[in-house]
Amino acid sequence: MNTLRLSCAGRPVGRYSYLPGDHDGRPYLHPVTTLAGIPVTEERPADHRHHLGASVAVPDVAGYNFWGGRTFVRDQGPTALDNHGVQRHLGWKLRDPDGFVEELGWVADGTELLREHRTVAVVPLTGTAWALDFSFSLTNRGRAALSIGSPATNGRPGAGYGGFFWRAPKEDRAPEVFSATDDGEEAVHGRRADWLALAGDGWTLVFAGATGDTRHDPWFVRTAEYPGVGSSLAAEDRLPVEPGETVVRRVVTVVADGRLGRDEAAALVRKVVTA
Repeated sequence: MNTLRLSCAGRPVGRYSYLPGDHDGRPYLHPVTTLAGIPVTEERPADHRHHLGASVAVPDVAGYNFWGGRTFVRDQGPTALDNHGVQRHLGWKLRDPDGFVEELGWVADGTELLREHRTVAVVPLTGTAWALDFSFSLTNRGRAALSIGSPATNGRPGAGYGGFFWRAPKEDRAPEVFSATDDGEEAVHGRRADWLALAGDGWTLVFAGATGDTRHDPWFVRTAEYPGVGSSLAAEDRLPVEPGETVVRRVVTVVADGRLGRDEAAALVRKVVTA
C-alpha cells in the first residue's frame, strides 16, 4: 500500500492510499481529520468491511462491481459474485502536499472499461475549517456503450448509491443531517440539494455539488444504520456512457471543527463553490 499525505497550511488533514500495478481495490482517503485532528472518516468498519473512507465507488459498471462486498441481483438480492473490478493507479500528473492529479484505469476481466482523471485539492477556509475539492472524470475507453447502475436500478428501492462516497465514523449517537431546507435522514435521502451537512461529535461535514450535473444527482444518506453520504450517479435510472464519452462530477466537502448551524454551513459552502 502506497500513501500520500495531505496538509492544510502546514497541518496534516488526510492520507490518500493507493495500490500500484495489478493489485485489487480502489484508492481512498483515510484518515481525514479536522484542523483540530478529529477523524471524520472510517476504514473497513465491522458493519461494512468494504467502506473505505472517502472514495469513488460504483456497484455496477456494465455489470462489474467497483464498490466491494456483495452485488444486488434483481429478484435474488445481495449475492456474492466474482465480478469485482479494480481501480488501478496509473500515475500522477501532479503531486503536492495540498493536492494531486491522478490517472486511474477501471479494469475488469483484463479490460479497461473506464479511464479516470482525478483531481483532489485541499482548500483553507478559516481557523477551524478547510475543504476537500474532489473531482473525477470517467471516460469510456471501449468501442461499445456501457452504463453505470446501482442496486436501485437493479430492483432495490432507495439504494441508489454509487459515485463519490464518504463513510464517517460511527459514534455513540447518530449524527444530525440537514440541507438548506430539510432535516433528518428521511427528508434528505434520495433528494437533490445544493449542499448537505452531517454533524457528529465535535465535527461537521458539508457536502456540496460544484457543477450542474453534480447538483442534479440526488444524495444517498445514511445516519441510523451507519453514517455515510454519497452523490448518486444512478439513483433512479442507469447512466449510459457512449464510446469516448466522459462523465464528470465534482464534490466539495467542508471539514469543520464543532457542530455548524444551517447558516454557518451555507456560508462556508459559498466560500468554495461559486459555479
